[in-house]
Amino acid sequence: MNVEKALSGRPRGALPLAREGWPFIFSMLAVLGVMLWLCWWIPALLAAILLALVVNFFRDPERNTPVRNDVYLAPADGRVVRADYSDAGSRVDIFMNVFNVHVNRAPMTGRLTHMQYFPGRFINASFDKASEHNERNRMEMETDNGQQFAFTQIAGLLARRIVSYVAVGDYVTAGQRIGMIRFGSRVNCEIPADLELCVRAGQQVKAGKTILAGKNA
Repeated sequence: MNVEKALSGRPRGALPLAREGWPFIFSMLAVLGVMLWLCWWIPALLAAILLALVVNFFRDPERNTPVRNDVYLAPADGRVVRADYSDAGSRVDIFMNVFNVHVNRAPMTGRLTHMQYFPGRFINASFDKASEHNERNRMEMETDNGQQFAFTQIAGLLARRIVSYVAVGDYVTAGQRIGMIRFGSRVNCEIPADLELCVRAGQQVKAGKTILAGKNA
């Protein structure tokens, strides 16, 4: 099973980086140090570029989350590849490329009632078929007033690990960090029927900040 349980949050004053990135960052620093010590300038330059890309991927900036209980926030940074209505509510799918922030956040305040991991393939996450065939982790939650909603973390072409910061029974607040997916991925959002969509396909969104749907949003 490629879902790891990890601690969320950061000590006050810590660098804005996800803790899962530190092993990769230290490894790249070690490689860069060796290249510089050996005066291998071209390999050192390549190592420095890779280090910058790794730091960029694992960045985890603070976000100002809207304090409202009648909106569904984006759980992920990225581009909306689907936004439509269904009989059960509405659906918004967000594709994250390798340059997006990959820390995922809770879209609403509530209790995690169910979490299920599905092993699978690693198709490009921008394709719709990735929602059914790729490795994924589905989370179902319930708000204080009984609203039920869900979202699914989906591994992508380069992603090989879904990390979870929460467990079934945990109570989380909107915008709280709940996990991440390493190296390119997708998050599908199942939104309650009484909330009206506020985004469209092609739009860029930010986790814990952009309102995907809401009442009078």
